[in-house]
Amino acid sequence: MLIFLPLSPGKLVTRLSSPIIAALCRGRVVRVPTGTLVRVVGTELVIPCNVSDYDGPSEQNFDWSFSSLGSSFVELASTWEVGFPAQLYQERLQRGEILLRRTANDAVELHIKNVQPSDQGHYKCSTPSTDATVQGNYEDTVQVKVLADSLHVGPSARPPPSLSLREGEPFELRCTAASASPLHTHLALLWELHRGPAQRNVLALTHEGRFHPGLGYEQRYHSGDVRLDTVGSDAYRLSVSRALSADQGSYRCIVSEWIAEQGNWQEIQEKAVEVATVVIQPTVLRAAVPKNVSVAEGKELDLTCNITTDRADDVRPEVTWSFSRTPDSTLPGSRVLARLDRDSLVHSSPHIALSHVDARSYHLLVRDVSKENSGYYFCHVSLWAPGHNRSWHKVAEAVSSPAGVGVTWLEPDYQVYLNASKVPGFADDPTELACRVVDTKSGEANVRFTVSWYYRMNRRSDDVVTSELLAVMDGDWTLKYGERSKQRAQDGDFIFSKEHTDTFNFRIQRTTEEDRGNYYCVVSAWTKQRNNSWVKSKDVFSKPINIFWALEDSVLVVKARQPKPFFAAGNTFEMTCKVSSKNIKSPRYSVLITAEKPVGDLSSPNETKYIISLDQDSVVKLENWTDASRVDGVVLEKVQEDEFRYRMYQTQVSDAGLYRCMVTAWSPVRGSLWREAATSLSNPIEIDFQTSGPIFNASVHSDTPSVIRGDLIKLFCIITVEGAALDPDDMAFDVSWFAVHSFGLDKAPVLLSSLDRKGIVTTSRRDWKSDLSLERVSVLEFLLQVHGSEDQDFGNYYCSVTPWVKSPTGSWQKETEIHSKPVFITVKMDVLNAFKYPLLIGVGLSTVIGLLSCLIGYCSSHWCCKKEVQETRRERRRLMSMEMD
Repeated sequence: MLIFLPLSPGKLVTRLSSPIIAALCRGRVVRVPTGTLVRVVGTELVIPCNVSDYDGPSEQNFDWSFSSLGSSFVELASTWEVGFPAQLYQERLQRGEILLRRTANDAVELHIKNVQPSDQGHYKCSTPSTDATVQGNYEDTVQVKVLADSLHVGPSARPPPSLSLREGEPFELRCTAASASPLHTHLALLWELHRGPAQRNVLALTHEGRFHPGLGYEQRYHSGDVRLDTVGSDAYRLSVSRALSADQGSYRCIVSEWIAEQGNWQEIQEKAVEVATVVIQPTVLRAAVPKNVSVAEGKELDLTCNITTDRADDVRPEVTWSFSRTPDSTLPGSRVLARLDRDSLVHSSPHIALSHVDARSYHLLVRDVSKENSGYYFCHVSLWAPGHNRSWHKVAEAVSSPAGVGVTWLEPDYQVYLNASKVPGFADDPTELACRVVDTKSGEANVRFTVSWYYRMNRRSDDVVTSELLAVMDGDWTLKYGERSKQRAQDGDFIFSKEHTDTFNFRIQRTTEEDRGNYYCVVSAWTKQRNNSWVKSKDVFSKPINIFWALEDSVLVVKARQPKPFFAAGNTFEMTCKVSSKNIKSPRYSVLITAEKPVGDLSSPNETKYIISLDQDSVVKLENWTDASRVDGVVLEKVQEDEFRYRMYQTQVSDAGLYRCMVTAWSPVRGSLWREAATSLSNPIEIDFQTSGPIFNASVHSDTPSVIRGDLIKLFCIITVEGAALDPDDMAFDVSWFAVHSFGLDKAPVLLSSLDRKGIVTTSRRDWKSDLSLERVSVLEFLLQVHGSEDQDFGNYYCSVTPWVKSPTGSWQKETEIHSKPVFITVKMDVLNAFKYPLLIGVGLSTVIGLLSCLIGYCSSHWCCKKEVQETRRERRRLMSMEMD
């Protein structure tokens, strides 16, 4: 856009707007590939085109034109104009042979499928210009040459053969490829292996004459195992000197033709052909060993591994003998005994030898066997075939079934007896047990004895009883405690000792009731091995001994009584609890006072409330006593060792219920520890107020159930009194207002404001602008007001009232809390007020914009369109009087 402004008569100046200056500075360049594109008949042609320095938010439009050699350009395709293509290309566009594919806002690709000789020529990519000035270029041209298909690719034999080989055998595959192109083209070749859905590149020859082995074939290519050669002028041979199992699959020969244009290589076409299918036959290999072998301790163990295979060529076996405690050789714990590698070198230990009689039989010899040699033996066999450049690769592997070997030995012969040298008569008495080994043979010089102690609880004959380990001694005399005895052994209460080589003792310093039961010991014989280690060879169990004393059941009786059976509200309630026990040693008592609602009270049925407690150390604790005004209103004290007194001052009507004493007897255990012996509950003492007091009801009323947003909402909570008439000074109320901001009562109520009987108002914080006020209008009416109501203030409103009545003694009694029925409040929107401010703002803005437009027009006409008018100065001359004539 050009703007001409007059400066002086006959002179004009040209000013450029900001967008024009930006466009001139930026510039725009359309680019297509440089050089000449070469394609073969029947292939696909793809020409990319993009615009540089384009940062517009929308997509850039592109037009493509075509010109055969020496002719003018003809419209081919467009991204935005449907009728742009010429009639000649309409049918190919409809068939999808010619199409445009957008890759970005500023880039597009021209695709021509099945290129024909008539498609040779120049292709021009242009973009329409919307700039005020032209800066850069808005079109670019590329030349395309179309060659005839002169590439011939084929296998050495048709149909493709199927080769069946064994691992290690060589094989060759051939593929013919030749091109009769008039231009100077190069061929590239790739051998590809297909195995199911997966495919791998084996070896490739690039158009520049370089070899590239595929992933996993690098080492085999460098060692010469995999090669690619040319045979004659048009044959390419893939040679594999040693076939592996991974070489099985279908082989394809992929040939691509390349041409160099202005120093850049272009792939003009690609063809592939199936050459052959290679099947690798697995090598048959079996290893057999005897199933079960028994050998005497100290003798030699001789095992034979016989190998069976169908390979007769130059393969070498590798034999490994391994040992495991389990019949599964794959589990952890298996260890190698001896190995004969493919170079016939033996790797073994001094007590183990490995030899072979012939190429198919291998012997394992274990000298001076012991019990630790009992287990399962395995023969692992691997066949190795020689590869190129003195390399070896594994062609087969087999593992024999386990050979079970049992070592027989003479077990130590001995007996075990357990007796109790000290038996407890009652709790805290000591217990001592002695486990003795008798009838041992004199020839047991290489045998040592250890002991394990076990405890089994007394149960009925039909119950399943499990033994608990108390302590166990290993072959190196290490003593380990069980979970049951670990702590008490560390505290010195359990003592395990060995006084003689054949006697083991167990002592309990203070026997408890939990220690009653059956005890027995297990003596283990350990045999010394060749490597000076000890192996357990035998376990002998003793007969159990029952540690028991007569125990009578603990008896605990609690009786509660009320010294003053008749009292009124506001008086002090007192209850004493007398405790008596039997068969409890040195008892101490803890007391818990509980309260329950009467049977006929449905306000909180089946609810037991814990009030106050006193433990065996005379520490008092308030449990669930939540009356903040009477924190010191309950007292529990110990009168005697077996008597306790509970007092509750200034009783309320809400305190009515059944009160009990829950007493627990504790017996001392090991000094400062205590054990719970028995628990008992006293008879109930009932607090019942026989009064004919007033009945209170609450209701909510509103004169404005439906208001407009911003109006005042008034809600009255009206209390009515039925029954006995009361003086207004003898009544007080705690009033709380709640709201449920929904059409139903499905949400949790929200506390709005509360006013206690002392006149203190508490208001909850809210997230919107409306304010709340709560006041007492009369003795029985309370007013809640919502000032400046908002949309969020709609919903159900109700009040909760807790009456307080002054008793004749002058104390205030708290009555049952009552709730009113909810009232639904609707808040509507004031349409006039809602649109008043937007309308005023709109009118004001329109007026300001109109005045501003008038001012701009006036200034423009006054300063920009003003013309200077050259006036001719006139001389002033006086008229001569006619009378002078």
